[in-house]
Amino acid sequence: MPRRTIEKIRDTMRSGNYDMTYHAVEEMAEDSLDICDIESAILRGKIKKTEKNDPRGVKFVIEGTGTDRSTIIGVVGRFKETGVFLIITVYKIT
Repeated sequence: MPRRTIEKIRDTMRSGNYDMTYHAVEEMAEDSLDICDIESAILRGKIKKTEKNDPRGVKFVIEGTGTDRSTIIGVVGRFKETGVFLIITVYKIT
């Protein structure tokens, strides 16, 4: 199941079928990250945790590397009812 889930998330990234919250955009800027770093982290990363206690849907915590292949980035997101992957927050892991 987790393998299929990460592939589904990666497919949304490749097709542009994702969205970001305002909070995620703010956090991205605060950590000097750009959208390419976020896409890279998801395309190269792994699901580290699944949070099922949110009434809006299951959240996935993904960790992967940015475009420099050394900065470790965390991405938290969930699927909306429409199938769009919503990136809720992002952060640099130090």
